[in-house]
Amino acid sequence: MESVIQPSKSLPVAPLLDALGLSRAGFYRYRLSAAASQPPHPSPCEPVPGSPGPAGTGEDTASARKEERLPDRPRPCPVPGRGLSSTEQEGVRQVLYGERFRDHTPTEIFATLLDEGDYLCSVSTMYRLLRADSATTTRSRAKWHTHYEKPELLATRPNQLWSWDITRLKGPRLWTYFYLYVIMDVFSRYVVGFMVAHQESQTLAKQLIDETLHKQGIQPGRLTIHADRGAAMTSKSVALLLSDLGVAKTHSRPHVSNDNPYSEAQFKTLKYRPDFPDRFGCIEDARGHCAELFRWYNGEHHHGGLALLTPAAVHHGHARRIIANRQRLLDAAFRAHPQRFVNRPPRHATLPEAVWINPPVPNTSSDNQV
Repeated sequence: MESVIQPSKSLPVAPLLDALGLSRAGFYRYRLSAAASQPPHPSPCEPVPGSPGPAGTGEDTASARKEERLPDRPRPCPVPGRGLSSTEQEGVRQVLYGERFRDHTPTEIFATLLDEGDYLCSVSTMYRLLRADSATTTRSRAKWHTHYEKPELLATRPNQLWSWDITRLKGPRLWTYFYLYVIMDVFSRYVVGFMVAHQESQTLAKQLIDETLHKQGIQPGRLTIHADRGAAMTSKSVALLLSDLGVAKTHSRPHVSNDNPYSEAQFKTLKYRPDFPDRFGCIEDARGHCAELFRWYNGEHHHGGLALLTPAAVHHGHARRIIANRQRLLDAAFRAHPQRFVNRPPRHATLPEAVWINPPVPNTSSDNQV
């Protein structure tokens, strides 16, 4: 390597290494290690220890300069002569913390005192004194963030828990939309009501909910409706309607889509169908397409979360009969060809007995205590 390092100062490195059959990475690592093993060269601005320093300074001056540069000896910050004295600072603090101005900002205090013909200091000086006292945070009543409880909802039968939401459908032109209102039964995934409108309105939402409740024959105290925190969902008119009909309502936490998962999953199923158009020519087109879409979803779509049953079959109580018929066919197939089923006889999936929105998490810490 020494034969390469010396001429490499004036010649290109790559041809020499190629001629000698050496790798460039090894050459650079060797050169760095050789440079690190050599003692550092003295700085031209700093005298070498043991040698006389510049005229009139000596070694003591050089060592003093080194000690001044040490990070553990910071130089004290000079106090400006134009700053407020301690007595003046105390007078400003009495004004800032006094009963008159304790809920005002320094800019308000500054302007009010100027109008009264009094000048204490600048606004920045007031802030500087407040920062020194760690008082730059809100000195009045602070707004506490609302704590939203996680909704934990359970459905064990149809018409016990509904979920509803609104999604946008693209219109014929850019920035034009139609709004699809959908109310779905969480246990059966059955769409009990829907509507396509030109706008998102609390009046339309109230009308749809009222009609759907009467169509399904919901009795007071038997149903809970869950939704997110949109303007129509949290409107006063919808809340009063549900209160009058004896229907409980819950809402998702802000910015938490998992609190309304069934409506969100249904919208994805609908919009990812191959025949779902990118845009609708008019609102009649959107209404006709959505009517056909929900007819398929309720009556023909075999839902993966419902043991491959249709939402209509679960909602109207035909699930047990359909599962029993399917199981008889599976048993007949096993008796005809048992060799085709290696592990065990085929068993049809069972319908979930309960459907949760945010099931409660068991407290394992208390369970482990003796």
